[in-house]
Amino acid sequence: MFDNLSDRLSLTVKKLRGQARLTEDNIKETLREVRMALLEADVALPVVREFIERVKARAIGTEVLKSLSPGQALIKVVDDELTEIMGKENETLDLAAQPPAVILMAGLQGAGKTTTAGKLAKLLIDRDKKKVGVVSCDVYRPAAIKQLETVAGQAGAEFIASDIGQTPVDIATNALQHAKVKFLDVLIVDTAGRLHVDEEMMGEIQSIHSGVKPVETLFVVDSMTGQDAANTAKAFGDALPLTGVVLTKADGDARGGAALSVRHITGKPIKFIGVGEKIEALEAFHPDRMASRILGMGDVLSLVEEVQRKVDHKQAQKLVKKLNKGRGFDLEDLRKQMLQMEKMGGMGGLMDKMPGMGNLSEQIKEKAGDKEVARMVAIINSMTPQERHFPDIIKGSRKKRIAAGCGMQIQDVNRILKQHKQMSKMMKKFKGGGLKKMMRGMQGQLPPGIGGGGFPRM
Repeated sequence: MFDNLSDRLSLTVKKLRGQARLTEDNIKETLREVRMALLEADVALPVVREFIERVKARAIGTEVLKSLSPGQALIKVVDDELTEIMGKENETLDLAAQPPAVILMAGLQGAGKTTTAGKLAKLLIDRDKKKVGVVSCDVYRPAAIKQLETVAGQAGAEFIASDIGQTPVDIATNALQHAKVKFLDVLIVDTAGRLHVDEEMMGEIQSIHSGVKPVETLFVVDSMTGQDAANTAKAFGDALPLTGVVLTKADGDARGGAALSVRHITGKPIKFIGVGEKIEALEAFHPDRMASRILGMGDVLSLVEEVQRKVDHKQAQKLVKKLNKGRGFDLEDLRKQMLQMEKMGGMGGLMDKMPGMGNLSEQIKEKAGDKEVARMVAIINSMTPQERHFPDIIKGSRKKRIAAGCGMQIQDVNRILKQHKQMSKMMKKFKGGGLKKMMRGMQGQLPPGIGGGGFPRM
């Protein structure tokens, strides 16, 4: 998401190099580029106009600080305004109500409401330690109820059964009574979607809203629908007292217009963003962090939070102790590290959050992508425990068997053995406090634009 916008903004910095200050003349062309990038990202025109005016008003005549070039000064202004337009700061769910707190999911068909209901349940269970129940009021799509049952099972939430013979309002009110009897903390109500906004749909969801009186009414919208998403959100906002928005499919080929338009048009905060297909792939939406990602500066805070939540710290400590004792980094260690990476959204998800990585070419990202990680895990899975712990014993006949076992070529096995050998050499530098030297050495090997203070001084 936002790849084109990020590229354009990077170019603006280069064009302003050598200027002493930002003036109307040297910023005019730059703002035209930014305007075109926003329109191509499918940001709503009124939002683009206001954004450009605000940036222009703040940037023209701004004195360049000693530590900032004009390009960096403009990026600072753009960063501030992007954050402002997306809502300043994250707004969390307000669940301070007599349990069960009801969350109503609204949106068009295909936006991802049912999947999001499961992801939200998972997040509330894991992060907030809530007892969560889910119920489907979609009596028009036979598979909808079964789909919610499946995602509820993945999330560890209580699925409250319903069937197409009931009215949606009865389903919701009965589920609320069930949630009270079971002492659930939260009840998530998944509603039916339509292919477009219509009176019947709005009337039905208004009745459900009146029946269960939710503390949160979330509008679920597909990021890839661009400014249409903002217009649809406005229609829902006129019919329902929305409390927030959830953007889905942000990991797809989305231009990002919805994220920049929906808050401005609806006045409602974006509370969550879906970043993948897995049940854990729902993140709190932080406007400042998203602005940083748009500008290619990464999102280190979210990355740190993700590591704290998802990494097996005991396993990591075991590996550090093993390396400190001078014992080798074997293929089983490599496999475990790759599985940990997959837990955090894969290589693609990590690279998007790392400073400077946003500007890497798609070819580089693809080479280091999730498919390559999956291939490497598959090859290691095809090995015996002995082969994983003692890679040197893997010769001709073993390589042939391993390749056949995972459906790959012998050269693929050779490649992973070579990569492991290189990594193993690097890992030996952990012994005896060699980590500092290794990190400093890596700074000199990084491509231009990625080093530059990216690693802290040690």
